[in-house]
Amino acid sequence: MWKYEKRLQFPVNIKNPNATLAQAIMSQYGGPDGELGASMRYLSQRYATPYREVAGTMTDIGTEELGHLEMVATIVHQLTRNMTMEQLKESGFDKYYVDHTLGIWPQAAGGVPFNACEFQSKGDIITDLVEDMAAEQKARSTYDNILRLVKDPDVCEPIKFLRAREIVHFQRFGEALRITQDKLDSKNFYACNPGFDTGCPAGCGCGKKQ
Repeated sequence: MWKYEKRLQFPVNIKNPNATLAQAIMSQYGGPDGELGASMRYLSQRYATPYREVAGTMTDIGTEELGHLEMVATIVHQLTRNMTMEQLKESGFDKYYVDHTLGIWPQAAGGVPFNACEFQSKGDIITDLVEDMAAEQKARSTYDNILRLVKDPDVCEPIKFLRAREIVHFQRFGEALRITQDKLDSKNFYACNPGFDTGCPAGCGCGKKQ
């Protein structure tokens, strides 16, 4: 169960519309390394995780990513509100407008729709955590690219906040991976899946849930 607070995790108050910039930032809503895929990844992976503290980390971060999704949507909304048709045409936002008006819809910066195949829930704790760490680094890289395009401080500050949280998430998933490896035989933690195999050939007892 989640408790929703009617406020953003970090304030977004953009004064100057910029639909061109909105198209770039939209990638972190529904792009390949965006917040929608991140939240679905972690909140799905947690069910097959054999260790409660690791599942807790996935739940915490997956929930926070939903808050980040809300922040990105707010940024895109504020960058495109109250624009004239001439401004939308000049910015190249008219193609998006045809399909969605100014509604928020998950797609990458290049216009490719969100696809659930962009994330994985493998059911293997080592595999999933390594993917999670890579996903956070890819998200951080995308925010770096966005910051190179942004000059407006009203946009920069919330993007910087989101970037910083990706680094924290990477570190927390690294800690979760170390916890997992400590619970497994250090020489054999790639030999079996602790969430599935009950008779590990390595004899490390990794099939026993803790």
